[in-house]
Amino acid sequence: MPVKVEVYTAPTCPYCPYATKMMREIAPSFGEDIVTEEVNTWSPEGQTRALKHGIVAVPTIVINDKVKFVGVPRKEDLAKAIREELKKASP
Repeated sequence: MPVKVEVYTAPTCPYCPYATKMMREIAPSFGEDIVTEEVNTWSPEGQTRALKHGIVAVPTIVINDKVKFVGVPRKEDLAKAIREELKKASP
C-alpha cells in the first residue's frame, strides 16, 4: 500500500511553493510507493480536511494521516519520514 503524502498550502503563503516543489522533486525517487497531493486550504474541501488534522499553519505536510511537518522541512528529513512510513507499511 503506498504512503500518502499531503502538502497543505494557501495561495498567499510565501513558503508553500518551496514545500510543494520539494515534494515534486522527492516523489519520483519513491516511484509508485507514494501518492502525493497538494491541498489548498482556501477551498471548502481543503478547509474541511485541514480542520480534520488540526492544521492552523501552512505549509503543513501530512504523511499517512499524521501531521509530520509544519513549515518547510529539510529535504533529507522529508525523505527520511517517507522511508520510515514505507518500512511500517511493508510486511
